[in-house]
Amino acid sequence: MSSGREFGGSLPVGNVQELASNKELNGVPDRYVRPELAFDAVRVDDSLKIPVIDLSRLNDDQKFAHDELMKLHHACEDWGFFQLINHGVGEDVIEKMKDDTKEFFKLPLEKKKTYSQLPNSLEGYGQALVVSEDQKLDWADMLFILPQPFNDRNMRFWPTHPPSFRESLDQYSAEIQKIALVLFGLLAKNLGLEPEKLTDHFKYGPQGVRMNYYPPCPQADKVLGISPHSDANGLTLLLQVNEVQGLQIRKNGIWVPVEPIPGALIVNIGDVIEIMSNGRYKSIEHRVVVNQKEERLSIAAFHSQKSDIDIGPIPDLVKENDLNYITVTFEEFKRQVITNKLDGKSLVDHMKIKNVPLPYPNVCPVSSASRPPQSSGPQSSPISGSSPVVPQSPDDDVELQVGFV
Repeated sequence: MSSGREFGGSLPVGNVQELASNKELNGVPDRYVRPELAFDAVRVDDSLKIPVIDLSRLNDDQKFAHDELMKLHHACEDWGFFQLINHGVGEDVIEKMKDDTKEFFKLPLEKKKTYSQLPNSLEGYGQALVVSEDQKLDWADMLFILPQPFNDRNMRFWPTHPPSFRESLDQYSAEIQKIALVLFGLLAKNLGLEPEKLTDHFKYGPQGVRMNYYPPCPQADKVLGISPHSDANGLTLLLQVNEVQGLQIRKNGIWVPVEPIPGALIVNIGDVIEIMSNGRYKSIEHRVVVNQKEERLSIAAFHSQKSDIDIGPIPDLVKENDLNYITVTFEEFKRQVITNKLDGKSLVDHMKIKNVPLPYPNVCPVSSASRPPQSSGPQSSPISGSSPVVPQSPDDDVELQVGFV
């Protein structure tokens, strides 16, 4: 049985930062070129800016707390993204994390490779979710670490250069996790649930922190820093490290650039919350574009549910005969994530009732805990014909610790 640290991995590919530093590079290799970008519509419009939520207004009993809660509710329903200001994370904690992230990516390549990913693992320095030899590649390198739970830390992947890195990440991870749990409780409240309905799912779940480095690219309009996708987790909290923009979200079929507010955290709903809310809250497809002349850096913190909890709609949020998603084991959800490249909202789409042929493959049998409320008259569950989960092989007995930016 696995230790629980391994959950897939990426095929080895070249280092993008090293590739970009080649002074003789006039074009980019074909594996990075995205012909479809020529047809994508991007819109810059003040009316399409993502909502801004003031956490300080949600943490007190002042009269505008209700209004801010409603803003949060509508942001999760209509956008799936928002910027969080006055979040309470100390400026010193944020600046130390930013500075040490910059310094890490300035290290010589051989020094950074000291923390390289191992086979069958995403943790460490490298790339994420390269699952085939012909897959298009992202114009980015990353350092991915699992700081939480504390007792599961693998310090092999925690850089000792710069010297303050470990302390900075330890402090930043703890502060961001506190904010995430506050947000989970607020989402539950807005959905008409007790806060514990969500916080208990995520309180002791894993947190992954991914530090992203996007080098400048001579053909920036032909590559992507991160492919279009939604995050396979509960919530993602993103910190912009420098002032170079790149994040875009898909809204009404149009790519909308996100302009980060200095000091704010950019928060997005993950696939797991969309499924648990039965589609009330939306995980939104997003991507990263790169700059022709300047590097971009960001830090994403992913918050996932505990591995002993099945993933499906919360029964209290399912109206009669209105079940929108199947319920699957954590193992099956994990398998879908680690065996597929980043591809829009394909993971969530595969779990929608309307897209799953009967009998539902690898679906948890419906129990009283996962079936919609029944009326006094005879009713049948939309997934009452589900087949039991197909057991995983021993090699698949691994934990998915994170969602992906």
